[in-house]
Amino acid sequence: MMWRTRFLTFTCRRYPLSRDILANAKAKARLPKNFSLASTPICHRVVVRGHRRPLSVTAPTVGALPSSRGSSFPFVIAGGAIVLLSLGSVAYVNDHVGGSDGLLRTISFYSLAIPKYVEYRLHMMMDSPDEVWDQLHKETSKAGLDKIMELQGFYVKSGQMCAANIGNAFPPIWQETMSPLQDECPSRPFHVVKSIVESEFGKDLEQIFSFFEENPIGAASIGQVHRATLKRDGSRVVVKIMYPGVEDVFRGDVRTIKMFCEIAQPVHVPPLIEVEKQFMTEFDYCREAEQLDKVRNNMMRANIAGDPSRLCAIPKPYLDLCTKRVLVMEELKGDKLVVELKKDMERQMKRMNHSLEKFGDEQTMENSFSKEFTLGENGPTAEEYDTFIKLLDAKRRASNFYSTLYNLSVGLIPGVTKRTYEAKSSLPINHAKLIDELLHIHGHQILVDGCFNGDPHPGNILLLGVEEGKPQLGLIDYGQVKNLTREERLLFCRMIVALADDNKEQICALLKEAGYRSEKMSPEIMYKYARVAYDEDNEELTEGKHIQLYMEQLHNNDPVEHLPQQYIMASRVSILLRGLGHAVHQSRSVAKAWKPIAEKVLREEGTSSLD
Repeated sequence: MMWRTRFLTFTCRRYPLSRDILANAKAKARLPKNFSLASTPICHRVVVRGHRRPLSVTAPTVGALPSSRGSSFPFVIAGGAIVLLSLGSVAYVNDHVGGSDGLLRTISFYSLAIPKYVEYRLHMMMDSPDEVWDQLHKETSKAGLDKIMELQGFYVKSGQMCAANIGNAFPPIWQETMSPLQDECPSRPFHVVKSIVESEFGKDLEQIFSFFEENPIGAASIGQVHRATLKRDGSRVVVKIMYPGVEDVFRGDVRTIKMFCEIAQPVHVPPLIEVEKQFMTEFDYCREAEQLDKVRNNMMRANIAGDPSRLCAIPKPYLDLCTKRVLVMEELKGDKLVVELKKDMERQMKRMNHSLEKFGDEQTMENSFSKEFTLGENGPTAEEYDTFIKLLDAKRRASNFYSTLYNLSVGLIPGVTKRTYEAKSSLPINHAKLIDELLHIHGHQILVDGCFNGDPHPGNILLLGVEEGKPQLGLIDYGQVKNLTREERLLFCRMIVALADDNKEQICALLKEAGYRSEKMSPEIMYKYARVAYDEDNEELTEGKHIQLYMEQLHNNDPVEHLPQQYIMASRVSILLRGLGHAVHQSRSVAKAWKPIAEKVLREEGTSSLD
């Protein structure tokens, strides 16, 4: 796919602009001096809650001071007004952007985001050629990553969404540039970590752990993780430590994003409200440990999680060792899914006498890897993968048998080099099966348990048992667990069945019942919204448009007034898993994948899907 498509870099943040900032934006975007937002077609895309009023950039009007000959009363009024405005400004900054530090963070981000936002919109208007877009993506994504590494906080989450290709909305250049954010965020020094742990437990580190690895195995937006060994029983664990002050930083960042969206991209405001609420639950590791324990028990009860023969493994939390800022849990031995998939592609391309260097980047290699199977543009099915793997395994076994005969005969002659054996881990990983399993696991959590992880991005998914030739998913990070009531869960089951059956009338009726409200209540817009939010995204559905522009078009045609907040996180799960599927050429209809689960739930709980 050519990514000249109207890609909007960051979700630009709205903040009252000064003339200096606009001038800087014009300079960086190489715009003519007489350029103004209000005089170009760009302004027609930047609207206020569905109105076609462009953003305006104005300086505050300053009235003339009263004559010294007059009464001093006007001065009292003016002074009082200035005091009130000052106090109001302080309150606004504290409430909406996290105080003076938050204000500086906002300004720092805008110094990059605003000029780039204008530049991207200008190139959209000019219909610039592919090579211009590619260069712009390279420059902006690199600058964006540097800014995110500098600011961290919620901006790291935004970068992770880009790396995960949420909604199939990001060019490969952006995905690759932002990929380090999945697990390579800047970490804090060990002495900071040690002081937090000792402060939370009221004990020296050595009294709790016989071993504590100083270098973190991973760092994220709100904390970092270290390997350790419990002193009391020798268990190998990982310890998750929350950074001090990160909650206030996150709140300011999210509110900044909301402020911008209320002005420039109102289509994103309703989901942001629920996302903000869920993100704010991440700042209590005691709560996260309880959520982790609940989901783990649910999955084990359903025989989905547990020993290596199950679909996945979920770490056991040590509830007695968890505090608000420290979480201790079982260690899962494996690497990130994206890392293992890259290793797998490299092994298979080497098998076919290719290499990553030949292709230049992972995306090109993934494309070629899929084509080598000649099994369709969307990649092999799980069954096709299995057939291919069985053929390779038979060849591997035959080769190893021959090597054994050779080594026990010719190989015994002095000076003759013995043949090596090919391990089972050299066989390809069934990418299609992994996507199917992830969909099944999360479909069960949502539709059966009504208790699910709302943040299954690739950085939270491990792949275990690769060296043994028995890959198993490892699922971590349960800070954003969402719970549905029985009524909400059953209604969503009915929605999934209706989407899978493409029953437009039923989809619209259920969306209304869930609480969807728009200005016109257009059935066509409601149907399209439900498909993108809960089921699938592809060029046919989005009419060849970039997903961002497609959603803007839906909103402009029929502005959304209220979304079903209870299903925002379920939509996020669907979009995240679809993004991972797109990345490995395993696109899916989530509704079709979840339909058997939904129908089973409705049958067992005595509710018809059409009630």
